[in-house]
Amino acid sequence: MTQSKKWSKNKVAFPVLSAMLAASLAACGNEEGGASGEDGGSVDSLTIMTTAYTTEPPAEDSPALKELEEFTGKDITMNWVLDSAYADKLNITLASGNLPEIMMIPTKLPSFVSAVRDDAFWELGPYLKDYPNLSQANEITLQNSSIDGKIYGVYRARPLGRNGVTIRKDWLANVGMETPKTIDDFYNVLKAFKENDPDGNGADDTYGMVISKYTGPFDVMQTWFGAPNKWGEDANGNLQPDFVTDEYFEAQKFFKKLFDEGLINEDFAVMDPQKWGDPLLNSQAGVIVDVLDRAHRAEEAMLQANPDLKEPIDVFGAVEGPEGLFNLPTSGYSGMLAIPKSSVETEEELKEVLDFIDKLSEQEAQALAYNGVEGVHYELEGDVYKPLVELNDPVANEFTDLNQFQTGIPENRFYQEELTPLIEKEEQVKLDNEEIVVPNPAEALLSEGYAQKGQQLDNIINDARIKFIVGQIDEAGFKDAIELWKSSGGNEYIEEINKLHKEAQS
Repeated sequence: MTQSKKWSKNKVAFPVLSAMLAASLAACGNEEGGASGEDGGSVDSLTIMTTAYTTEPPAEDSPALKELEEFTGKDITMNWVLDSAYADKLNITLASGNLPEIMMIPTKLPSFVSAVRDDAFWELGPYLKDYPNLSQANEITLQNSSIDGKIYGVYRARPLGRNGVTIRKDWLANVGMETPKTIDDFYNVLKAFKENDPDGNGADDTYGMVISKYTGPFDVMQTWFGAPNKWGEDANGNLQPDFVTDEYFEAQKFFKKLFDEGLINEDFAVMDPQKWGDPLLNSQAGVIVDVLDRAHRAEEAMLQANPDLKEPIDVFGAVEGPEGLFNLPTSGYSGMLAIPKSSVETEEELKEVLDFIDKLSEQEAQALAYNGVEGVHYELEGDVYKPLVELNDPVANEFTDLNQFQTGIPENRFYQEELTPLIEKEEQVKLDNEEIVVPNPAEALLSEGYAQKGQQLDNIINDARIKFIVGQIDEAGFKDAIELWKSSGGNEYIEEINKLHKEAQS
């Protein structure tokens, strides 16, 4: 297949840090990276701590790393840590106080949150507007990655609008229907996929949609009905959990209807998520609600098994419900780049480090991180991009993992191989979804109560939802489960979330 040049457009059991550790962070100065001049001036060199997924990540003499240094004007020292050991190494490094200029924080670890609250890291929010790329950060993702309502790291972007529907396009044609636009359309398609012999084999052996015990599809489809994303505002502007809303319960009644009519698999509550895709590939079910990129993976597997199929898969983001068009977002990021105050001591130095991070989003820097060096790892022939090394080739280690400190803000700009029409559609739907995703106003709020009782509380509602869908309890039984949730710590959780929400807004 011809490969053309194309830009990608997407892409609590640990003790908290004490005040003594905070003092340690402030006192240890610039031991790790030695970036600043003696007078606290220009940042000429940077040490970056981040994950590695290869056992031999780029070395100091990597030609890609050298060109990245030349492009950014900084000497870069990499502190690579294998992903499997990263959380432990990060905690040890934080406790040591000997910190690099840039630290990749994969999740909001308690140790990092404690350090933030002890003023050991720079608050970056007020500065992002001053940089051409960072100023284009997504507001929802910024909110999701924040701590106590403030930004302490430049997020590593991932598609915010990644959720959607994978559907058998050929089955739609076989039953004489088009891509559904509304919830009623969606129901009618699932019914036709069960009753109208969409695979044309004359047997009653198909159904509409496959669901496993992974609850993601229900979470996505609830938003179609106007339900909040985990938390929403009540009539007084206070936050309340999604499952107390009428919209949430209307969605549950819809799911029960699908189950009662055999439009979803009756074993969904126990189906192994690892086998979730099998009924789609085996022509048993016609729909999966999941991440959008499942679509092209499913089509590739189908075409490999049966090359005679013609465009068997289509994809779309959501269907319109009674309150409009909505979808469930992802968090929109995977980790963030944080800047410690002990190694970047002045505002002037901070601005230089942010300028470096901003430059990483330029096309030349992204190409070095994802593609390597032109003429060594890839070549361009006019408008055609051709990789010169396979990713399992040791030479590829000269650039592989350099993308682990890329932010992708506002978009990915590296070279990639020609996209199939289906993948191109997936990418477009991801972008379109960003206009309709429902933010979770409590995403960034760190609840102590939830850390202690969250699993227990979640299980109460998840179990009740399944029991309602399969008919083991009725509406009154579901309301009883809500009361159990409240009395088991839920009321205190709601109170805490609202207190944190007001504090973050102040």
